[in-house]
Amino acid sequence: MEKSWLLTNSEFKGKIIGKLLGDGSITIQQGRKPRFQFIHSATDYGWAYYCYKELLNVLPLNSPKYRTIKDTRLKAGYSYSYYIQSKTSDVISYLRSRWYPHGNKVIPFDLLDESFSLHSLAWWYMDDGHLKQSKNTPQKIVLSTDSFTEEDNEQLISLLSDKYNLHFRLDKQNRLILYDQFQIYYFLYLVTPYLHESMHRKIIKSYEYKFNVKSKRTTIYLPATIPIKYPTREINDALKKLDYLINSYKNNVFYDQYLPLNDNGTNEEIKGYQIILTADNISKLQFLRKVIGLSISELATICF
Repeated sequence: MEKSWLLTNSEFKGKIIGKLLGDGSITIQQGRKPRFQFIHSATDYGWAYYCYKELLNVLPLNSPKYRTIKDTRLKAGYSYSYYIQSKTSDVISYLRSRWYPHGNKVIPFDLLDESFSLHSLAWWYMDDGHLKQSKNTPQKIVLSTDSFTEEDNEQLISLLSDKYNLHFRLDKQNRLILYDQFQIYYFLYLVTPYLHESMHRKIIKSYEYKFNVKSKRTTIYLPATIPIKYPTREINDALKKLDYLINSYKNNVFYDQYLPLNDNGTNEEIKGYQIILTADNISKLQFLRKVIGLSISELATICF
């Protein structure tokens, strides 16, 4: 059975891992072989059908079936969904042995270490992720992991940190949470290329570049190790590099170049400078702050 798994391609491995971290499950009836299945609400038919088509080349899936489910928690008393279940296969039997070794679902971290990918992260997010935002500004990202043990979730946090430098933490409901703005934008940057169009509600849809701004006085905080003699002039001169940062962002290379500079855990001494920012620099800082999530002071630090 393991051979059947090893013969599958890396893209399939990544997607099925994401699905099993999310809404996918592998059930078994006594005396029978296991079957893979997942259920999505009728409003998410596009996503359900996409998953069906993407996995069909490896898994023997039956076509999606429309179902009405009684649910007394709902005002209408029922809900509508699409249900996809497979026939049996060696790959499914192998995955059942790894994800359900004793009947209950556990996370086989050796498989994740080998095969977890950005496809995994995106599929997991589309199944069990939520972006909370206010006025088009992200507040947090939630991955619903409350069905896993706290120990498994801590290991998931370590995996995401090691693979992608994402710094999740657990909330009181045993869910994985991102609060940091820069981390949220970075997470969305990683998964957006892999999101199905029906899941675009889970991304930030628009940004506003403000042109009609005026120069203003503000406080910029920089590491004390940066020598500053004439704050307004020197900081505004350094901010000329904002054009380069904007181009890096537009060309999808910003995080490759600057992610380590925002790594958590630095306790470097900082110093505040009261300066007057030019209108041009304010526009660029506001744009980058909106699309990347770094503060004005953090962006200024990068420019130095």
